Amino acid sequence: MTACFGKKENNVSERSTREDRDAPHAVLQPPGWPRPKGFANGMRARGETVFVGGMIGQDAQGRFAHGFVAQMKLALENIAAVLKEAGAAPRHIVRLTWYVRDMDEYLGDLPALGAAYREVMGRHFPAMAVVEVTRLVEPLARLEIEATAVLPE
Repeated sequence: MTACFGKKENNVSERSTREDRDAPHAVLQPPGWPRPKGFANGMRARGETVFVGGMIGQDAQGRFAHGFVAQMKLALENIAAVLKEAGAAPRHIVRLTWYVRDMDEYLGDLPALGAAYREVMGRHFPAMAVVEVTRLVEPLARLEIEATAVLPE
């Protein structure tokens, strides 16, 4: 994956692991690689693993949010709700896999996508992959997001 949520940064890390005292996990950044924006190349985590199945932009009453960005935000909120049941929060997520129906729709308004993402996830950018798919189980869903979180030991 290249840049996400805006322009690619050219900053280069001097260390392969970035420690953030507030983060429960370490971001892995190989020396000499451009620092990605909007995701991490890798995460180091130790603890209890929580797997969240594919969440879509549908509320508890079965209503879909209108538009790609709104569905993405609601899918992330749904992930946060599942994590809360395990005593976890978005900051514990180490990997997200996004399945999008239309990559052009995903790329269409990255500033709005990034703003909505940060409303739920803050400035936490785990390892991520975005994959375009031809179909999802729910015909009105524009995307589906899976998450893996790790509660620190």
